[in-house]
Amino acid sequence: MTSMAQNRKPGWWYPYIFVGAFVVVIGVNATLAYFATSTFTGLSTTDAYEKGRLYNQALAAAKAQAEMGWTVETTAQPRSGGKPGFTLDVSYRDRDGRPVEGLDVRVSVVRPTTVGYDHDVTAAPLGGGRYGGEYDLPLNGVWDLDMVAIGPGPVAYEHEQRIVVP
Repeated sequence: MTSMAQNRKPGWWYPYIFVGAFVVVIGVNATLAYFATSTFTGLSTTDAYEKGRLYNQALAAAKAQAEMGWTVETTAQPRSGGKPGFTLDVSYRDRDGRPVEGLDVRVSVVRPTTVGYDHDVTAAPLGGGRYGGEYDLPLNGVWDLDMVAIGPGPVAYEHEQRIVVP
């Protein structure tokens, strides 16, 4: 009895190329979908939608602040060496150049890249329309100082300063 070896037709492996290519594409897509949904969302602020909705109110407040005519000079010096921190000195002057006294100056110290280190401090009156103090920080790096000076009545003045603590 003779047995004939069965030869495969040329190109018998072409369907396996398509199956392999689809497996690679599906694997890459699944990996990208996993990393897209499980990593940083890109949002570093809470209630971003509500803040965006209140944009017209923010514009009105900025116009009212500009009409006050105040001059504000902010000096934020990072502490060098030792524990991270900074010294803050903010001077408020009205449109006539007179110091503005009796303000409650609150400073939100915000870490723009990392959640969990933000905190609020109060700037002490230093006299002559100046407010400030020396403050500790938990980490070196970039910090945003969002300052609000609240005066008697409806007076409020907002400004910000970015500092880098080496």
